[in-house]
Amino acid sequence: MPAYSEQEIIAGCRNQNRAIQEHLYKMYYSMFLKVCARYAKDMQDAEQLINDGFLKIFNNISKFGNNGSFEGWMRRIMVNTCLDYLRSKYMKEEMVMHINSVPAEQSSISVNSVALESMEFKELVKIIQSLPTMTRTVFNLYVFDGYNHAQIGVQLNISEKTSQWHVHQARNFLQKKIKQNDTIQVKYETNNMKSYSGARSSDSA
Repeated sequence: MPAYSEQEIIAGCRNQNRAIQEHLYKMYYSMFLKVCARYAKDMQDAEQLINDGFLKIFNNISKFGNNGSFEGWMRRIMVNTCLDYLRSKYMKEEMVMHINSVPAEQSSISVNSVALESMEFKELVKIIQSLPTMTRTVFNLYVFDGYNHAQIGVQLNISEKTSQWHVHQARNFLQKKIKQNDTIQVKYETNNMKSYSGARSSDSA
């Protein structure tokens, strides 16, 4: 696959060069699939979202002003594509929630970022996708995509306290899942050690 500079890619996509469009698609597919998978309900929806997002990128690339990060511009389109999907497909049914109270101090719940980074992508996405839709969306916007609670409130038409509540709920849920995974891993390693010791004993006999 030939190497193109960023400016060549932008110019080629503006000229609707199919080869360069395909190059850009393959170049960022893995990265943006991870973004879409975090918002989607399943991987089938995530794959549809990434295709919709790239279509918007190709159709709107003439609007990119070359005065910022091209990757960041594309990422914002992907996130907005995911938000549009949630509003149209799930918002009315699952995302409209009435929160009467906000839990106590969030500082008592923390998710170890190292633990998150050490988890396999599929494992992490599976946990995130199991969150309620609104909680999943708020958590993604706040933790992964750099939105603050005020911005999330505007995007999702909720209060800042409600946004904070959802982040708290997601962190609590993830913390429990990470602990469960750590327990499973310890049991797995312990059983392996027992099997190994037993095999060594048999060999010695």
